Amino acid sequence: MTQSKIRPWIINALVAAIYIVLSVGPAAFNLASGAIQFRVSEGLNHLVVFNRKYIWGIVAGVVLFDAFGPGASLLNVVFGGGQSLLALLLVSWIGPKLKAVWQRMVLNIILFTLSMCMIAWMLMLVGGATAFWPTYLTTALSELIIMSITAPIMYGLNRVLRFSERIGK
Repeated sequence: MTQSKIRPWIINALVAAIYIVLSVGPAAFNLASGAIQFRVSEGLNHLVVFNRKYIWGIVAGVVLFDAFGPGASLLNVVFGGGQSLLALLLVSWIGPKLKAVWQRMVLNIILFTLSMCMIAWMLMLVGGATAFWPTYLTTALSELIIMSITAPIMYGLNRVLRFSERIGK
């Protein structure tokens, strides 16, 4: 394999590792799973705005954390990974039609917030919640807050790190 083919694999492995590390802190305070989720790692979802090749590292981080972190279960892996994959694919499909980075980031925030219905539904299935709408409200609000806080951070980091160039074309 040439360096240009190995580079995306290595970078996606690093993104997955960073996702897991950033999820451990909130998990210590029981804020990484359940009806209220403040995973700082969700800010990495914004990487897809810069290059769609980051999808696999983000999804791998979600799946691994959901498989081995607090609340680990097969349903958590399927719904958490599925929700992330669906939202990331939608952003990578619709995003290029938007000219400005901030517009793609707003799209990303909206799609991730709306797709938290999948997590609320999963919490209902596993008995972690008793009512869908209040659970959806708290998970969506949590996602909206963390994605909104991390958007300007990722925007600023991109100005220095140039995410679109790091993973390759």
